[in-house]
Amino acid sequence: MDAPPQGLPLRSVQRPARWWWLGCHGGAGVTSLSAAAPGGTDAFRYWPLPVAGLPLQRVVLVARSNAAGLQAAQLAARQWASGAVPGVQVEGLVVVADSPGRLPAPLRDLSRLVSGGVPRTWTVPWMEAWRLGEPPAATVPRELAGLARDLLALTE
Repeated sequence: MDAPPQGLPLRSVQRPARWWWLGCHGGAGVTSLSAAAPGGTDAFRYWPLPVAGLPLQRVVLVARSNAAGLQAAQLAARQWASGAVPGVQVEGLVVVADSPGRLPAPLRDLSRLVSGGVPRTWTVPWMEAWRLGEPPAATVPRELAGLARDLLALTE
């Protein structure tokens, strides 16, 4: 697969992380995920390319469930699949709900399509408490507990 014409920028990292949270766009939800499921490191919207001697860097893509977020995740998945980000293993995609309720059919279809380009996908439901300013660690949805368990198991 050819690399997409644009994508997330690359940055060399000097230290390994258990895993990197890679927001595919601004406002994806990385800060909330970092607080609610500790263990990962914010990649600040850069692919974390390892310098010589560092192991493969594990990355979890993060995107909102709206059209722009899912398209950004699709672009990032294509960038990775093209081989344009050497030394990186995408472990999956976290889709963070952008509003309460079910996704409309076109967004469900797009989410399924994007999910096909990554090893696994986790969905984080709408969290009204987070919107209202409650710390994410205080209200952790059941789905996020499963995500944290999966990631810790992958990185042990």
